[in-house]
Amino acid sequence: MNDTELQRRCHTIFPGHRARPPAELFAAMAAWCEAQGVEHDVYGQGVLLQEFEAKIARLLGMEAAVFCISGTMAQVTALRLACQDRARDLVALHPTSHIFVHERSNYQLLGHFKALQAGDRHRPWFVSDLAAIPDRLGAVGIELPLREIGGQLSPWAELEAIKAHCRERGTHLHMDGARLWEATAGYGKPLHEIATGFDSVYVSLYKGIGGLGGAMLAGTREFVERAAEWFRREGGNVIHRSPYVVAAAMQFDERLAAMPDYFRRTQFLYEALAAHPIIRVNPAAPQANMLHLHLPVPPERALAIRRALAERHGIWMFNRIASATLPGTSSFELYVGDNLLHAPDDKVHAALALFAQALAAEA
Repeated sequence: MNDTELQRRCHTIFPGHRARPPAELFAAMAAWCEAQGVEHDVYGQGVLLQEFEAKIARLLGMEAAVFCISGTMAQVTALRLACQDRARDLVALHPTSHIFVHERSNYQLLGHFKALQAGDRHRPWFVSDLAAIPDRLGAVGIELPLREIGGQLSPWAELEAIKAHCRERGTHLHMDGARLWEATAGYGKPLHEIATGFDSVYVSLYKGIGGLGGAMLAGTREFVERAAEWFRREGGNVIHRSPYVVAAAMQFDERLAAMPDYFRRTQFLYEALAAHPIIRVNPAAPQANMLHLHLPVPPERALAIRRALAERHGIWMFNRIASATLPGTSSFELYVGDNLLHAPDDKVHAALALFAQALAAEA
């Protein structure tokens, strides 16, 4: 039995939202389209798409937003344009930036800009991290929250200081907001207040929202229109954006409204984990509805434990796992969504106890 089939048989699933099979998802999309009278856009021209772009812009307090087929395309395009505008080709990024970690050196190989690592990879940025850079920067890209360190956020006062620092130096401030929806609960601030002071913001239509894919880039109308032209040049001009927009729009409001509940559930999980010190948690306290859990066993043993819990007890603890810094250890990201939100408290406590017992037997 493969992992997908095994997970579907489990009654207690920790990570994320319930994965809907294609037939179920497409049926829900079809019903929503019929109820809303949706028509396809044609190369980005269509009522649904343009209304959704305008909605995202309003939420972020920006003049305009435009759909992009991927966040990878949206971000490097935005940063390249920002650098061109300032005749400075250097961008400061956190060492764990998605651009460094997951995008196969695209910014460098495609000649978009030059990138500088700034700050400590194990903590979010402070304004002092940028103030220590003597170079004249074309742009600064900051991820909110930082996925690779457990969803940590720069403290609010530091974020405000970073905004002021960039404004005073004429540096374009760009937000990697792939999980910005999640940051609202952690900061206790509305989206537009977090986004105020940024020159451009990228948001995802599938991370957290649960859509099929796609992204939005928001900023001034002039900046967004220039970015949209480059998306076309770069191969992003798909004839119909509507499948991606429908998959996001039909559940968008519900997902955003649930973010405080996901965050409270993450706090509950964090407190429950305190009873099992064999599982180490990063960060020290939840700052978004995600955590990184560190285990005293290598990935292959962790995967064997996961399978045993799934087969014997109907518990699915995690999806992907990787080696951690110390030898013989591993870690995984746990995004708290609908699955854990709807799991009974006693089932969560029981699952954690079984997981900890299995880890102790292997450590």
